[in-house]
Amino acid sequence: MTALPWYGLLTAAAVGLSAGYVGSLMVLRRMALVGDALSHVALPGLAVGLLLGFNPYVGAFAFVLAAAFVTWIIERSTQLTVDAVVGVLFVLALAVGVLLTPEPDLLEALFGSPASVGPGGLVDGLAVTLVAVLATRAIYRPMVLSVISEDLAASAGVRVAAVSLAYLTLVSLVVAVGVQVVGTLLVGALVIVPAAAAKLLGTNLRRFATLSAILGLGSAAGGTALSVPIDVPAGPLVVLLGVAAFAIAWVAFALLRRRAEGPTGPRTDRDAPAAPSVLPRPGPAAPTVRPGGQAP
Repeated sequence: MTALPWYGLLTAAAVGLSAGYVGSLMVLRRMALVGDALSHVALPGLAVGLLLGFNPYVGAFAFVLAAAFVTWIIERSTQLTVDAVVGVLFVLALAVGVLLTPEPDLLEALFGSPASVGPGGLVDGLAVTLVAVLATRAIYRPMVLSVISEDLAASAGVRVAAVSLAYLTLVSLVVAVGVQVVGTLLVGALVIVPAAAAKLLGTNLRRFATLSAILGLGSAAGGTALSVPIDVPAGPLVVLLGVAAFAIAWVAFALLRRRAEGPTGPRTDRDAPAAPSVLPRPGPAAPTVRPGGQAP
């Protein structure tokens, strides 16, 4: 039986935690597809690193960061939405990455390989997790305020453009490190799926972000551990565990909502008691005055 890749397992757990925490803001901003598309931009960066002989994950981070910066500039200078800009970059990066990546390394680049993670990869994963969690926590409230209203955030002293760029940089960092565990095709799911599941159960922002981080850690570590005894790539298992957590959260959400509504179903306006009338009640009729000024 193949030994459990402890470096890869610990790296997966760290990256899953940071991806879930960072992803909670992405779900709040309704940028789920953006996170998935940015992960694919890492593929040509990996290919350039492999071809030129330097650390491919440095190349992945450089390409994802460049894509995030270009997205930020185009979003601020045109009328295009973020998802439209990233959609263009996504197909371009995927096409270039498949053409440039050497065929023997293509499968690992697409689906990841925790077994190839060494001590250096673990240190990188732990460092990125620490930076991503602390930095995201620092900008969490300004980001939430900008989601509600950018004008309101600006009036409160939030530099909306700078905070948005900082957040995209953190996403790029997490994606680049997560690629070695889950692969470029599926690392976006590690950012989105745990946060989507947590949103169904989180009753406030703190619980939502914490639960998202826990689910990210659990799905990443669990998928990596299960990949050894059944001899399959870790990436698909990580995603399947995340989706299973989402399904359980959805069922729990439906049951809790039905319980809150009670056995008779949701209350409607017809079931509510009639509101008291605020109109004055009609008093006695005024006497009719006959000609000559006398009442009958």
